Amino acid sequence: MTDFANRLAVVTGGGSGIGRALVLQLLAAGCRVASCDINAANLQETRRLAEAAAESDIALSLHSCDVADETAVKRFADEVLQQHAVDHINLLFNNAGIGGGGSFINDDREHWENTFGVCWGGVYNCCRVFVPLLVASADGHVVNVSSVNGFWACMGPHFPHTAYSAAKFAVKGFSEALRIDCRMNAPHVKVSVVMPGHIGTSIVINSQEYHGGSDPAELTAEEVDAVRSGWTKINELAQHLTDDQVREQLIAQPENFRDNAPTSAAQAASIILDGVREERWRILVGDDAVGMDKMVREDPENAYELEFFARMQAGGMFDRTNL
Repeated sequence: MTDFANRLAVVTGGGSGIGRALVLQLLAAGCRVASCDINAANLQETRRLAEAAAESDIALSLHSCDVADETAVKRFADEVLQQHAVDHINLLFNNAGIGGGGSFINDDREHWENTFGVCWGGVYNCCRVFVPLLVASADGHVVNVSSVNGFWACMGPHFPHTAYSAAKFAVKGFSEALRIDCRMNAPHVKVSVVMPGHIGTSIVINSQEYHGGSDPAELTAEEVDAVRSGWTKINELAQHLTDDQVREQLIAQPENFRDNAPTSAAQAASIILDGVREERWRILVGDDAVGMDKMVREDPENAYELEFFARMQAGGMFDRTNL
C-alpha cells in the first residue's frame, strides 16, 4: 500500500504520542482516519493540531474507547462504519498501550492485569473486531505495535518489567502468526509488527492516570521512604535524597522520559508509515531498537546478565532518565 490517499485508517491511542503522530501524518497523506483514546481531552488536542495543519477539510472521527473492553471496541467499530459510511477499513494501527505491573511478585495484581489487558487485550480485541473489516476491503494492512520489550523482557537489571513485556511478546508472536494466517486465508491483507525503542511519548504520564496513581507531591513520608529504599538498591547515593527531592524526581521522571528520548513520536510515526508503504512485516523504530535487536540475537543466553546490560549501555542503546 504505497498510497494512503482516500483510504480509511483506524488508529488506537490517538490522543498522544505515536498514535497522535500517526493520525496527523496519515491525514496529511490524504487518508481518512478514525481514532480512539480513553482520554477525551487528548483526543480533542489531536483534532486541534490536525485542523491547524490542514490546508483543506479533513476526514477525522474521534471516539472514546478503552481497548481492553471488547464491548467498547465493538461500539467503536460501529461508530466508524456509521460515521464514515463504509463497510470496510484499509488500515488498522493497534498502538494503544500503558505501562505498570512491573513486578509479578510485589506489584498490585489489578495494575498487572490492567497493563496486560490494554497492551495485549487491546490488540486482540481490535483485531477480532476490525480484521474482518480489513478482509472485506480490496487492500488491507494491520499494524501491531509491540516494543523492544517484545524481544528483550527487561528495562535493565534492577527493574522487573513483567506485565508490559509479557503483553508485548504476545503482540509480536501473534502478529508473526497472523501474517501467515493472512497469507493463506486473506492474501490481500498484510501484517506488520512494530518494535519501538525509547520514543518521546507521554506513556508514563498516561499510565499513571490510567492506574489512578497517587500524585507524587502528595506522597506520605512512609511512601517516599519506600521509593527511596528501592532506589538505594540501585544507587546507594539515593539514600541521601530528602523527601522533597524524591518527590521532585518522581514528578520530573515522566517528562524526562518524554522530552529526552532519542527518537520523537513524529519520527517514529514516519518510520512506521514508511515500513507500511514498503510492506515490511518487521519494523524496528530507533537506533536503540536496531542495536538491542542485534545484540539479543547474537547472544540470547546472556541477554539478562549484568555484563550484557553494561555492553548495551556502552553502546548507547539504553539510557534511563531516572534512577
